Amino acid sequence: MSKGKILVIDDEDIVRLSCSRTLVPEGYELKMAKNGPEGLKLLEEESFDLVLTDLKMPNMDGIEVLANIKGKWPATDVVIVTGYQTVETAVKAIKLGAFDYIEKPFTPDTLIATVSNVFKIRNK
Repeated sequence: MSKGKILVIDDEDIVRLSCSRTLVPEGYELKMAKNGPEGLKLLEEESFDLVLTDLKMPNMDGIEVLANIKGKWPATDVVIVTGYQTVETAVKAIKLGAFDYIEKPFTPDTLIATVSNVFKIRNK
């Protein structure tokens, strides 16, 4: 049985692969999207407990993805994953409803701890 459904939205193949290699063995069900529009399309088709989204992507950045998700699927948690974190961006993301953020490059332990924390709080 799955611990939860996660959508990973990131334009970098290595990040999507790292998330899959780290989270699938932990019992999570993952789907992947290469950009914001592709990720939002997947959200239209099925529900997810958590979205891990990159901040800097072509076509639609992570802040836009976050705003769309919170507008249409407010119960879906969102964690921003970024190598370009600034205090301003973090504040904006939290105000828009982001659960947390992870800085790139991240370790498997950091990813697992953050995701576990999301599900621990969701399941209270």
